[in-house]
Order: sequence, then structure tokens, then C-alpha cells
Amino acid sequence: MVDLLLRHREIAFWLTAFSITTFLASALLVPVLCLRMDADYFMTERRSRDAFANRHPFIRNSWLIFRSILGLVLILLGIVMLVLPGQGILSMLAGLLLLHFPGKRRLELWLLRLPGVLRAINGLRSRAKRPPIELPERHP
Repeated sequence: MVDLLLRHREIAFWLTAFSITTFLASALLVPVLCLRMDADYFMTERRSRDAFANRHPFIRNSWLIFRSILGLVLILLGIVMLVLPGQGILSMLAGLLLLHFPGKRRLELWLLRLPGVLRAINGLRSRAKRPPIELPERHP
């Protein structure tokens, strides 16, 4: 593997640059998104509290497209960061929070209940003096 990278220095350079970029992006974006989330975000079935709901349809749709693109980018970067340095699962969770699709809530709760994920998010929130994320009880 090392021999392959030495023979293809340009590939090694771009892989390294991509790894550093994704690490820095996740280190900046994921904490911001985790801190902005309401502590009771997962406690009830939420109707969309979209700040752009009463805006012009062009503005609302532009916002939804932007959120979706950002969400997809975070999910893809999260998948890559499962192998490269970075906060892969947290990045994927932040990306999922931005998307809208059927079964999203169930998937988010499953991810949050993975060992260490909720602990990492609440640790970050605790350092910022924000209340911890609350999760509903599991259904039997």
C-alpha cells in the first residue's frame, strides 16, 4: 500500500488534502449543529417548525434545497470519515437532521442510541453550558 502511494504521489496528496479538509469541516460544523439543536428535539413528534414556512415559495424552496445539499454533503463526509480521521457518526447524524425523508426520526434515534454518540453530543453541550439532549423511552 505504501509502495502504491509512493508511486502515485498525486493521489496520496489529494487523499491527504481531502482527509484534512473533511476533518476540519467536521470539527467546525458538527459542534455548531449539535449545540443549536433544542434539548427536547427528539421528545415529541414534531411538526416542521420551519422558519421559512411563511416566506415566498421561491425562498422556502431555495432554503430546503440548500439544507438538503448540506445534509447530503455531511452524510457523505461522515461515511468517508468512518475510515479517515474525523467525527464520522456525528457528521452523519448532523446531515440526517438537515434532510427530510420517511423514517428519519427512527433512524436518528437509532444513531443516538449507539454507544458513545449521545455521550459525545451531551459532553459537547455540557462544555457549552447547554442542556443535554433528551430521548424518549424505547417502545417495547
